[in-house]
Amino acid sequence: MNDPVVIADPKVISGLDNYLNMPAAQQPSWPDAAAVKSVREELATLPPLVFAGEVDILRTRLAAAASGKAFLLQGGDCAETFADATADRIRSRVKTLLQMAVVLTYGASLPVIKMGRMAGQFAKPRSSDTETRGDVTLPAYRGDIVNGYDFTEQARTPDPKRLLKAYNTSASTLNLIRAFTQGGFADLRSVHEWNRGFANNPANERYLSLAQEIDRAIKFMAACGADFNELRTTEFYVSHEGLLMDYERPLTRIDSRTGNPYITSGHFIWVGERTRQMDHAHIDYLSRVRNPIGVKLGPTTQVQDVIELIEKLDPEREPGRLTFITRMGAGKIRNELPKLVEAVRDSDANPLWVTDPMHGNGITTKNGYKSRRFDDVMDEVQGFFEVHRAAGTFPGGVHVELTGDDVTECLGGSEQIDEASLESRYESLCDPRLNHMQSLELAFLVAEQLAKR
Repeated sequence: MNDPVVIADPKVISGLDNYLNMPAAQQPSWPDAAAVKSVREELATLPPLVFAGEVDILRTRLAAAASGKAFLLQGGDCAETFADATADRIRSRVKTLLQMAVVLTYGASLPVIKMGRMAGQFAKPRSSDTETRGDVTLPAYRGDIVNGYDFTEQARTPDPKRLLKAYNTSASTLNLIRAFTQGGFADLRSVHEWNRGFANNPANERYLSLAQEIDRAIKFMAACGADFNELRTTEFYVSHEGLLMDYERPLTRIDSRTGNPYITSGHFIWVGERTRQMDHAHIDYLSRVRNPIGVKLGPTTQVQDVIELIEKLDPEREPGRLTFITRMGAGKIRNELPKLVEAVRDSDANPLWVTDPMHGNGITTKNGYKSRRFDDVMDEVQGFFEVHRAAGTFPGGVHVELTGDDVTECLGGSEQIDEASLESRYESLCDPRLNHMQSLELAFLVAEQLAKR
């Protein structure tokens, strides 16, 4: 018997489009409204990038993390670029996340949910709509999904055709991710293979030592007759900031099983500090879809803000629905986070708490580079764990900007990257990322903190 066809409830569609009656921050000034309309119509006919069933599974995984039975590892580029969506670059990012997950799983004895800032993280919010160099003022670079980075009028003019390029690039990225994680590349018995192609360094040596321990454990269990089918593949989810309504709305689909709306551009969508106003478009729209939703919380966040977000985004108190991603800064997290954690603890809500130790620790060096001090990143992670231990709540995840490449963008780490070193391999077009070695160092620190829980 064929499954019944579910017709979209007109009230659901009307509700989705309620955001049109509200201010929408951080949207491009498209020069051609007809071209945007044409692109939106084309996006609406294209296949979903992710599927409702996958999103539902992720929600159950995040529910486990919120209850202290799993841990979320979320990482990837600050802003993906079309040029970097190559097989080698994607494989390096996936390998780095797999290595970090192994460190966390083995060190903390917890399942790790692996989630990339990948296959959709092409848009970036900006503090100003324009950028001025000398006597020339042009639109700000808002990510490859909107315009180009080169400081020319042609490159900086928002082009809606880039929305289609973002969709196609995301589709090819997801194709590779699924091949890597389901086709044997992610086999836990290949932990040594993941280190190939990375430079020798102290973090890799520590990882190799751990990999040898895993090898011995697997060989012992195999000798005992254990079946390792579940080690051959791994779940891997993708996420991005849900910033551009002209991309997210056309890629929202009605699930044929239930009639519920899902954003199909990614499994997990988050809203940033600049767009989480309660009376604005982003929060209203995300409140109406079934995806797990994340919200960034900075150091000025008040308890009332958090309570209102819970009521709007998670009125049913559904496990796995809502994630709070805190980005306080190393110098503020121990003072500003406790009041939020304690207030939520004493309520009837149970969101997943995740730390973003990157965005609150930005600096500009004397030679003009945007950077972060690795010691500050590590300190914010430690502060996050300290606050949750004191409150009796679970620190359920880490959200980092990273790359699998040996870039020099964040100061410090065991490589002792200094300001002069930034010039050697600074490649990010937006914010500085942890390189492969720094990412592994961070994973070992998080594993140590989790072991103390």
